[in-house]
Amino acid sequence: MERVLVKKRPYKKFFVFGILSTTLYYLLITHQELVKELCSKGKWYALFPIITAFVFSYVHGNFTDAFWSVLGIEPKKKRKEVK
Repeated sequence: MERVLVKKRPYKKFFVFGILSTTLYYLLITHQELVKELCSKGKWYALFPIITAFVFSYVHGNFTDAFWSVLGIEPKKKRKEVK
């Protein structure tokens, strides 16, 4: 008899990163003027857009990964060649 492994779906990760992602986008939209002001100051403030992009990328990427996993869509596993 063959055992089928059923992977748990990451509902907690899905909700946590979904809420974080939504909150980040909400804050970005509602505080546009502050963001533009900080991005245009120059000097060390030039790091602000870069750090912001990394934070958004990390949070939204984790949300998207969990979203597809919750739906049951997983990447195809590569088969190892036997020589």
